[in-house]
Amino acid sequence: MKIIRATDYYDMSRKAANIISAQVIMKPNCVLGLATGGTPVGTYKQLVEWYNKGDLDFSEVTTVNLDEYRGLPREHPESYWSFMHKNLFDLVNIRPEAIHLPDGTNMDSAAECAHYDEIIRQLGGVDLQLLGIGHDGHIGFNEPGAAFELGTHCVSLTEET
Repeated sequence: MKIIRATDYYDMSRKAANIISAQVIMKPNCVLGLATGGTPVGTYKQLVEWYNKGDLDFSEVTTVNLDEYRGLPREHPESYWSFMHKNLFDLVNIRPEAIHLPDGTNMDSAAECAHYDEIIRQLGGVDLQLLGIGHDGHIGFNEPGAAFELGTHCVSLTEET
């Protein structure tokens, strides 16, 4: 792991966007693991800005998102599907069929987790994963003190998260 220091949120967002853009430029058909929440919003804003300038092309990129709320249809304004479309997907030239998020409406969580892991396996894994750290220290919705599980899984969120 390499730790990159940033002076503030804007600096962190640009540095993260630089890493992601380098991945997209070096491997246009890369698989990006993307996060939601407050942490990556500035990064997505920077990526959209560079796309609008003609510096980035997402036409061959495939994405897999970390999470989705269980029980929410993707069109719900609080879903992470909606979040990602509002903050990135609708603003760049990514192909709709190249966007992957867990299905929050599948109440058989074990089956949905296995299905999502299979999608990632068929894609050949994730080339670059963006993560955020929540106010209470959660990483990718894995609450502090909980063991990180391999693969897609359900977590119970704290009220703060």
